[in-house]
Amino acid sequence: MKKRQFLGRAALAGMAAATLPAAQAAATANNAGPALLTVTGAVGKVNRGRFDPVRDQMMFKQKLSFDKAHAFDFAALAALPAITIQPTLEYDGKVHTLRGPLLLDVMKAAGASLGDGGKLVLRAVDGYAATVTVAQARAQRTIVATHLDGAAMALGGLGPLWAIYDADKVPEMAAKPLAERFGSCPWALYHIEVQA
Repeated sequence: MKKRQFLGRAALAGMAAATLPAAQAAATANNAGPALLTVTGAVGKVNRGRFDPVRDQMMFKQKLSFDKAHAFDFAALAALPAITIQPTLEYDGKVHTLRGPLLLDVMKAAGASLGDGGKLVLRAVDGYAATVTVAQARAQRTIVATHLDGAAMALGGLGPLWAIYDADKVPEMAAKPLAERFGSCPWALYHIEVQA
């Protein structure tokens, strides 16, 4: 590691330690990039401070609030085991390759409570929200896609994250018209609330 990077990270870790409890500071120091996904609600591994109405403007405008959260940057999500799916997408009627970790693996990494009766509220940057049960996410093998057709997804398109499953392989969804298969799959995903 270069000396400048080491000193920069050491300074950031010191600032985090001064403003957060010890467990939060240790976890925050591990995130090198900006948070792409914030998980709130019934989470056990906390690595960021409580909701701040000034710094968390999008969440404020969407009337969110929380006391504890687990934030993931791109590297943290990419470090989780990834799977690949190939659904037919409604936007062009073609099969595309999406890759990313299973949604429930992301929830486990946040220390979320994952009983089958639990619910996950998946929220996109435009405020669109879909609620799925833990059992549904498990049965449909929903992923948090980070890549589309081999490239990282950009904000302003469908990314940088997309909660999606392979609707072609879920019989009750494959029987529906293409435009009705992905209502529970917000693209530009940035927040998940875990309801135990």
